[in-house]
Amino acid sequence: MDEYIFGANILENLTTGMYKDSKVIFREYIQNACDQIDKAVELGILTSTDEGRIEIWLDEERRTISIEDNATGIPQADFRKTLADIADSSKKIGEDKGFRGIGRLCGLAYCRELIFTSKAKGENVISVMRCDAKKMRELLNRNINGEKFTASGVLNQIYKFEDIPDNTVTDEHWFRVELIGVNEENTELLNFDEVKNYLSFVAPVRYKNTFIYQSEIYAHAKEIGYKIDEYNISLNGEDDISKKYSSKFRTSKGEDDISGVEFKDFYDDNGNLIMWLWFGISQFKGIIEKGCEMRGIRLRKENIQIGSEDALQKLFKEDRGQHYFIGELFAVSKDLIPNSQRDYFNENTMRVKFEDEIRRYFKDVLQKVYYNASSLNSSFKKIEDFQKKTLEHQKKINNGDYIDSEDIAKAESTLKEAESKAIEARKKIDKLKQTTGNTETDSVLQKVANGIAKEHSDRKKSEVSATNSVEIRENVPAPSSKKTAHRVDKLSKLNKKERKLVSRIWGIIKDNTDDKTAEIIINKIEEEYK
Repeated sequence: MDEYIFGANILENLTTGMYKDSKVIFREYIQNACDQIDKAVELGILTSTDEGRIEIWLDEERRTISIEDNATGIPQADFRKTLADIADSSKKIGEDKGFRGIGRLCGLAYCRELIFTSKAKGENVISVMRCDAKKMRELLNRNINGEKFTASGVLNQIYKFEDIPDNTVTDEHWFRVELIGVNEENTELLNFDEVKNYLSFVAPVRYKNTFIYQSEIYAHAKEIGYKIDEYNISLNGEDDISKKYSSKFRTSKGEDDISGVEFKDFYDDNGNLIMWLWFGISQFKGIIEKGCEMRGIRLRKENIQIGSEDALQKLFKEDRGQHYFIGELFAVSKDLIPNSQRDYFNENTMRVKFEDEIRRYFKDVLQKVYYNASSLNSSFKKIEDFQKKTLEHQKKINNGDYIDSEDIAKAESTLKEAESKAIEARKKIDKLKQTTGNTETDSVLQKVANGIAKEHSDRKKSEVSATNSVEIRENVPAPSSKKTAHRVDKLSKLNKKERKLVSRIWGIIKDNTDDKTAEIIINKIEEEYK
């Protein structure tokens, strides 16, 4: 059999050229640790995944990163082959989170030296593998410039193995990855806040305990027979990392909040669960601000995020659709296989079905939800606008704040226009309330409408009350100018003739400037002659 040569460039593709975001090293090493914790439970080394721990330590001053787990460890006899060979993993697709056997190389791109250390239960030796990452990059650079190396030749130059006797505690079992001398250009890997925020949505961890809808999500997962994989992961000794979901967030049109969660399950023709999702029901006031870390429906496999927050964006009819929602989509089918970068799935028939199903649901339900929610918000706003204008108008009449009868007539005309819009808005809201609620879209929209109505009903009495208690009049009668006090009547320093002249001047000012400027000028004149 012929033996084929793998050039050194393959190592560049698997390390420096593999990932867009350097922080994926945490995902890759955590993924491996989670698989070993599962294996430790299976072998009886750990009683449950709750007993497993993954500890990450960042030392910005020394420029080191350490990721350690208390799972199986690697026996001395298997250590060298397990870590030195590439893409020869014994893990299985559909059973393990990682399976290609290349993720452990990712750290080589970001440090001076990469060290793997392990101890297996019952053994009295610590196994060590040192990888000279700096030398690897130098050799790859020489390779690009014409001095050819094979991948095997490079690895032989950068690998160094060592066994250290350890007769202290034979029951210990652990595995540790260390990045020594993190590159200056990769300082973000040592930034505590950046790493914590990244892990809060990428890592397979629990929901933040203050997220009030977590119990509903867990209950639904249990109902459909799905176990959400969760592990104990700490950073620099602090409390375990959790998914930073909360019920409140900001949109392009103000604050919004989650008032409930909605679920959708997808099955194949044989009744097997392909995927399921949850999303938060809000008022969908506008696009969620980019600074909101939890925005978007996140794609997950084995509870590890696939790609970025926008991995599913292309399945919406329009890009902005993804940014109206907060939620998660859990891919369940073993045939939905993450690609080597873990930013999406490999191409196969299941991925086609996955995309068809999700694209249809996004179009038939989610898009209609945020479109109709936008219309609902606009309708409630028009009714509120009319109510505010009515209150302001009555207040100005009572206080004699209008300049003259002509000023009152203009205000009445504006009020009439607002009333007309409010009547049409009420019709739209009533039409929605008359829907049967038999479809998924109707059901969600009714919940959205209730949330919007509740917000309006909770406003202070000085603002407009809930739509249900609003009386929209068909006609707004203009008060008689003979019985209505005008603003100029407050100018006690002026006689009747002077007041009439000032009234005309105020009218000219209002006709030729914007309302804010006109009010400032009129107030100045009032102060002078009151």
